[in-house]
Order: sequence, then structure tokens, then C-alpha cells
Amino acid sequence: MSEVDASSEYGGDAVPHWYVIQCKGGESFRAAEHLGNQGYEVFHPVLEVQKKRRGKLEWINEPLFPHYLFIRLDRLVSNWRPIRSTRGVLRLVGFGDTPLAVDDGLVETLRHHGADRQDATVNLYFRAGDVVEITEGPFKDLQAVFASHKGEERAIVLLNMLHKQQQLEMPVSQLRRR
Repeated sequence: MSEVDASSEYGGDAVPHWYVIQCKGGESFRAAEHLGNQGYEVFHPVLEVQKKRRGKLEWINEPLFPHYLFIRLDRLVSNWRPIRSTRGVLRLVGFGDTPLAVDDGLVETLRHHGADRQDATVNLYFRAGDVVEITEGPFKDLQAVFASHKGEERAIVLLNMLHKQQQLEMPVSQLRRR
């Protein structure tokens, strides 16, 4: 088959496009690493989120699209065979046996917004207005409303006491979401 025939068969040209890879559960980081080690251009958008672990809030990276990542491939030049057998990869997303290309503008937009977000740190664990339960101290088992953070380890909560809303400052580790 000539190069022209191959191009028309895939309905594309020799320009690389972005495709979506579905990963096995919880293995998108592994898949991205192994594909990158094989020389593929991979884009795995992540969010930096705050999670409570062992009583402390920690910043961790989570995939923006759990179980999915993007890979840039050329229909004619790229070696597609090793992709399916790469650790963490389940399959290329498409119709039947034909992988579906993603609009390059979408990936560029995600990259651009991801770069903007690198400078901003946003707490996603507790937000103003969240109902929380106090887990330790003299106010244990009481419900309060989360008002704001005061540094990384402290929080201000609103507690109804004596028919009035009182502001309390306490360690974030003593709060649990309701």
C-alpha cells in the first residue's frame, strides 16, 4: 500500500493529532510515565487538591479526568502497537477499531488553563459555608459552619452558642466534613 493510500484509508494526513487513552483504574500516572519513557508525547492534566490524611491537610495531585490521558500520535509515522501493552493502559478511545482524534484546540486550552492555575493555590477540602463537625476538644461532636482558613493548619468556624453565632479558631485537624 502506498503512502497516499494509507493516508486516505485513515482519512488523515501525516500531521500528529491528540488521542485519548483510557487507563486502568487508578493507573493513569503509571500509564503516563511508561508512555513517556517509550518516547510518546503525553499530556496528563492534574489538579492540586487538598485532602485530609492522618489528621493533617496535604496537597496532592489528582487527575483532572480520572482514568484518561492524552497522547499525540501521527497516523502514518507513530508506532501504535506498544501502546495497548503499556502498563496502566486499557485502550485507545474511539469507534470500533478506529481511534478518535481530539481537537488540538481542546488540549491547548487545557494546557493553557493548567499553566495559569499553577500559581493559584485553592483549598478544595473545606469551603466557606460547609457544615463541619468538631472531632476533638471541649466542643467535640458539635456542628459548626466553616468560615475561613487561617494559615495552613488553623481554621475559623462559626458555632451557635448561647443563642448567638460565635467565631472559634481551631486546628483544621479537629474538623470533619458532615
